[in-house]
Amino acid sequence: MQASALPEGGGVIAEGVDDEPVEANRRSFAGWRLTVVTWFAALYAAFHMIALNGVSIRDWTGINLSFLPTFPMETWNFRIIHVAGALFLGFVLFAARRFPAEDEDESRAIRLPSAAFGVLALISLATAVSFAIDIAGGTMWNGMDEGIRNREIWWFGVPLLVATAGGTVLGWIHLRRRDGFSAPDIVLGICACAVAVYLITIYGTLMRNSTGTPFAPIGISLAAVAGTALILELTRRVAGMALVIISAVFLAYVFTGQYMPGFLNSPAISWERFFSQVYTDAGILGPTTAVSSTYIILFIIFAAFLSASKVGDYFVNFAFAAAGRSRGGPAKVAIFASGLMGMINGTSAGNVVATGSLTIPLMKKVGYRPTTAGAVEAAASTGGQIMPPIMGAGAFIMAEITGIPYTDIALAAVIPAILYFVSIYFMVDFEAAKLGMRGMREDELPKFRAMARQVYLFLPIVILIAALFMGYSVIRAGTLATISAAVVSWLTPYRMGFGAIAKAFELAGIMSIQIITVCACAGIIVGVIALTGVGARFSSLLLGIAGASELLALFFAMFIAILLGMGMPTTAAYAVAASVVAPGLTNLGIPPLTAHFFVFYFAVVSAITPPVALASYAAAGISGANAMATSVASFKIGITAFVVPFMFFYNAALLMDGTWLEIIRAGATAIVGVFLLSAAVQGWFIGGRMVWWLRLVLGIFALFMIEGGLLTDLIGIGGGVAVWAVQKMIRPDPDAPFEVRGAD
Repeated sequence: MQASALPEGGGVIAEGVDDEPVEANRRSFAGWRLTVVTWFAALYAAFHMIALNGVSIRDWTGINLSFLPTFPMETWNFRIIHVAGALFLGFVLFAARRFPAEDEDESRAIRLPSAAFGVLALISLATAVSFAIDIAGGTMWNGMDEGIRNREIWWFGVPLLVATAGGTVLGWIHLRRRDGFSAPDIVLGICACAVAVYLITIYGTLMRNSTGTPFAPIGISLAAVAGTALILELTRRVAGMALVIISAVFLAYVFTGQYMPGFLNSPAISWERFFSQVYTDAGILGPTTAVSSTYIILFIIFAAFLSASKVGDYFVNFAFAAAGRSRGGPAKVAIFASGLMGMINGTSAGNVVATGSLTIPLMKKVGYRPTTAGAVEAAASTGGQIMPPIMGAGAFIMAEITGIPYTDIALAAVIPAILYFVSIYFMVDFEAAKLGMRGMREDELPKFRAMARQVYLFLPIVILIAALFMGYSVIRAGTLATISAAVVSWLTPYRMGFGAIAKAFELAGIMSIQIITVCACAGIIVGVIALTGVGARFSSLLLGIAGASELLALFFAMFIAILLGMGMPTTAAYAVAASVVAPGLTNLGIPPLTAHFFVFYFAVVSAITPPVALASYAAAGISGANAMATSVASFKIGITAFVVPFMFFYNAALLMDGTWLEIIRAGATAIVGVFLLSAAVQGWFIGGRMVWWLRLVLGIFALFMIEGGLLTDLIGIGGGVAVWAVQKMIRPDPDAPFEVRGAD
């Protein structure tokens, strides 16, 4: 928020927190190109809002909106358009590789092959349109008919596949000015449209029931091959190689599983059968895209409206005003601000960029080493993914997969989220105490009184939570919260008129590209798991391990969830881990909510787990520290997050499953356990440093409080008191701060 909005502001005023970061391979248009892309992105986001609320608008107003006859749309058609729109917009906006430091003109050698591939893409699109015209005219579609099959292969499939492959390869070698369109990428966009038109056309006939059988039209398989390739290529551009590599491994497994030993062995599957099934609700159009096309896109629009009214700036300024004075103030601000931003931000790395650009330099200024500063921000921002109400969109996927109401999931997440942020607070506070740090001065901070007068900016989130717990659907609650964000903006200097609302929709359309693509890519993996049955065989393996030790089975599940989540955004990490690991846990007799939360937590903390820790790497880029050292430090700071899932496994009251007395006791003792564990890790306990063996003993007593039983809690608390008494007797100069040794 700008200084003019804070008449009593102090020295630190957050600005630009809501600004969207521009990736190194993202194009920056101007002139008519900017206008075209802006309108496409805005209309794409607005289309979802209208489609999701078509019936609701009639219900609210009583007006028969005859001009919206198709809303809400047929489910598969809606999801196909949802994915195709993101692909087209993504290829227009994101280049195949980073732009060079200086703009380079398009190579003339690219123009002729690009034009040739463009013609092939248009032939495929025109053929798909001709199929739609034929079917609308009464033609009965039969996948076994030789004439239809030839048209699907030679006039639709082959041109589509050649254009997709050619456009992808040309995109890799193409050099162009950052402010211009790319011919190869336009070809890929046309291919995405051809896939969508064909699938919508054929799925509208009885052939929809033939997917996965020998009677499916060959065109479905060919379209799915092209669609899968397009999704993988755009995923590489917007989310990196990790998810693409994992997807490629799973795809390879489909055709090599028959040669695998043991539980990995799977039946032989032909490419036609697999691809005729993968672009259905058993794969790409399944749970992950179902969530991205409804809840996720809706809350991205909500976040865009909040960004347009600069609520993110207010959140960070509010955090500075509330926590900046305490010792190590900027680190505690990072925790507070990241928790608030996590309510509206969908990614841990995005949260790091939004708040870390301000908090990390200030942490370094008050004495934190660059590695520690980056690690604190990474750990805090990762916690935003488990913070209700939005929880990085993971809550919506969990509700879709388990059938558990979203409100129950959000409520169950409260205590674990509190434990996570409390643990990071303790870690940061003990670090500040060891280093003898001070807080920020009064004149360096925004005035809390001025911040409190603008507390109404929290109103959209309050309305969202209230509407959900009043029984409104998630879609209606999200829509009401979005409208309230626009209304509240009129009480700020950033009033949202028609232009600002259009800008918010444009921002939402662009923000949604990555998560929609990632969800579609995760759908490929989900499809492989469903069609090969490897998930069921993994469950059998987990049951076998549990026969020897249930705790060992949980550790095995933890490692698999972290491994699958490394390098992946939270949404995709959880979706994949939930398909592989969660069924095995439920087969052990673990309640579905506990099993999925167990998996969700470890999928989230994979963002700070070495060696591939996206949030830590993003923070290291800001702090200037070594990326691997930052990931190790963030792993240490977030160590309690690796314990919390075992705590609610042994004590379901931490997930709000029990009487209020049980829940309160479980929450209180868990906080004590987290305090003891943080003290042991940091070596600072109740005002003094600890010798190494006392740290070890205290850590053991802290682990006693995992189970949540009365006896184990008493042992843990009693042990903590005993350690304190021994420390008082040893008294190793408790007031002396740790020496800061060098810089990173």
